[in-house]
Amino acid sequence: MPETLRAALALAATGVPVLPLRWGKVPFGNCPACQGSRCGNRPNMKAAGLCRCPAPCHGWAAATTDPAVLSSPAWTAAWHRAVCVAYHPGGAGLTVVDLDDAAAVAWARENLPATQTVPTTRGEHWIYRGTMRSSNAVRPGVDIKSAMSYARYLGPGTGHLVALPDTIRALAVKEPSAARSAPHATVPAPSGSGPCPHRTPAYLERGIAMAEQRITEAQSAVHTTAYRTFLAVLSRHGRCGCLTDAHIARLFAAAQAKGETLRHCTEAWTNARTTLGL
Repeated sequence: MPETLRAALALAATGVPVLPLRWGKVPFGNCPACQGSRCGNRPNMKAAGLCRCPAPCHGWAAATTDPAVLSSPAWTAAWHRAVCVAYHPGGAGLTVVDLDDAAAVAWARENLPATQTVPTTRGEHWIYRGTMRSSNAVRPGVDIKSAMSYARYLGPGTGHLVALPDTIRALAVKEPSAARSAPHATVPAPSGSGPCPHRTPAYLERGIAMAEQRITEAQSAVHTTAYRTFLAVLSRHGRCGCLTDAHIARLFAAAQAKGETLRHCTEAWTNARTTLGL
């Protein structure tokens, strides 16, 4: 029995759906009958009779906990070729926050509750209890893997699972449509009057600086990046009243330097406040 299959069966026995990954850490491809996900591309498709392909197919949606499927001849052949085991976090009721570098890990330690963590080649996986929409590049070096996604299994890690925080959910929220504001909109006033969570003034300053950097480093989808950055800042700092006009102006200036207009910045900020109920 291949070692990858042995590890997969052990993980599947805990209720976590697994699948093999080939060279390049990518799933095995679709069969001709299912090319382009024509079979439905959702979990449990074999049980639902939507696909009769005997081999691991369809990427994340192939993940299963069924030992008979995992040990079948077609799957065993794939496990012999596999370089590692992956799992479907959403199918296990989990969300993986994939932190790709030291800077992302530092951000998580400042902004996220401690949970189960697993070291990766360049960073860490932070695993939370709960599911959400998966989304890549929600901020520099940070991907979210949950529904309709897969993550490499790198071991049990350390720490205990805690509930998925709203801070992570907010990063993957799409900007709602809103009526166009006046072309000469002014910078909105700071939000909130709740208790202050900031340990030192440097904590807020570091958050604003990281937000500026995220916008400045955006190579595409600048408007979406600006909105998600505003959302992240407000979710952390928007309820205590510590954000000043100067902080907001810095964020707007970073977005405008990337081509955003003041009107678009104001709309994104307003939409972020609305999403968070501020």
